[in-house]
Amino acid sequence: MSRENHTEQDHAEHGRDDAVPLLDNLPDTLPLFPLTGALLLPRGELPLNIFEPRYIQMVDDTLRSDRMIAMIQPKESGAADLFDIGCAGRITHFEDNGDDTYLIKLTGISRFHLTDTYQADGKDYLGARVDWTDFHHDRTPPDTINLDRAKLKTLLGPYFEKMGFDCASDIIDTAPDERIITCLPMICPLSACEKQALLEARCYDKRAEKLMTLLELAAHTWTDCDGKCH
Repeated sequence: MSRENHTEQDHAEHGRDDAVPLLDNLPDTLPLFPLTGALLLPRGELPLNIFEPRYIQMVDDTLRSDRMIAMIQPKESGAADLFDIGCAGRITHFEDNGDDTYLIKLTGISRFHLTDTYQADGKDYLGARVDWTDFHHDRTPPDTINLDRAKLKTLLGPYFEKMGFDCASDIIDTAPDERIITCLPMICPLSACEKQALLEARCYDKRAEKLMTLLELAAHTWTDCDGKCH
């Protein structure tokens, strides 16, 4: 299967209107991609390697329509029981790897409540019926965020060191608050339940509070465990 690589910019240059739809025009149904540990947040970017045949089919179908996919986590890995809240994203970058797999990038649009799932005729993947009502504010950036950067840097240093990550402190110093509180929850190796809690946080301030609480808990766990765990 061969497709040329493309991005949102490619479509814009060819005259296609790629503006994100207004909230009132968001669809009531979307193709559903359940994936444990994959956190997509509004205005965030999530790279995904697509290799299962049913999700190859889903991406092919999505590229022929509005390029929107509903991401959601199972409550347990591999289980059919899903969390109630997910996030919809739009495919803004696509690459055909040349081996019947795809590399895509989803850009988060808005969270949703999952009201039902269904099996569409002739499709190997599930569809989702969604409700956007509680998340109208997801479509616009926040005016201000109450982010304690000094505290965040203090917590991130030992956390990233323990996880083997390279913590570029200058990025924390210079990146906008919104980008920090969107990107960090997505890249930190947190549990599925912890990522879900960050997704469900009511606003950026609450998400920042939850993230720092999780980092503090991790630090306390390591301190309590030092010299005692084998």
